[in-house]
Amino acid sequence: LKPPTQGAVAALHMVHCFHLAGFPKGLISCVTGKGSEIGDFLTMHPSINCISFTGGDTGIAISKKAGMIPLQMELGGKDACIILEDADLDLAAANIVKGGFSYSGQRCTAVKVALVMESVADTLVEKVKAKVAKLTVGAPEDDCDITPVVTESSANFIEGLVMDAKQKAATFCQEYKREGNLIWPLLLDNVRPDMRIAWEEPFGPVLPVIRINSVEEGIHHCNASNFGLQGCVFTRDINKAILISDAMETGT
Repeated sequence: LKPPTQGAVAALHMVHCFHLAGFPKGLISCVTGKGSEIGDFLTMHPSINCISFTGGDTGIAISKKAGMIPLQMELGGKDACIILEDADLDLAAANIVKGGFSYSGQRCTAVKVALVMESVADTLVEKVKAKVAKLTVGAPEDDCDITPVVTESSANFIEGLVMDAKQKAATFCQEYKREGNLIWPLLLDNVRPDMRIAWEEPFGPVLPVIRINSVEEGIHHCNASNFGLQGCVFTRDINKAILISDAMETGT
């Protein structure tokens, strides 16, 4: 196991637990270090016979170097949530908040963009806003819903996406607030495709809403993304659900 630099402590604790549970010595090892320094050594070593990698564009570089070794890749996501007119909006709102803001949005499989049919968008946004208002913000020790993101550079990146959306007149459903690495949850309505937040993965508690006028428009936006990790669709019509999910070019 080669953990990310920012997540090394948790990974070392986990491997220690394996050893305490009685795993034979040498069966599981944890190797820490910068991917830029030890990544190639690990992925190209002749003793390695399978690679599972979680992360972003680095996965493409690994796939080019790994040769014939089996790969299991879980790369970045701009996971789209498509909400149709016939959706259960309370259910959709609950899952958008859970999917978009748990772990402060720091999940590859988080909901990263809500594509909502115009006719139900006002209602859905109000329901999501009400749920976001109930999220607690603070320290992880206090068991808060929203806690600081992993690094200052991550917080700066998220802020860059927010400021771009502000400059291009997105609707802020809450006031943007930040203290150090702690960013308060933010829902952005009326996001357009010319905004960075429509395409880039914030990996933080900021969720864009794009209003669509047809299912085709939603599928097109989902598939135009460079990412293809995960997607979801809310409708009461099982046939539409299957057709749309089949049309979405996502892993799950």
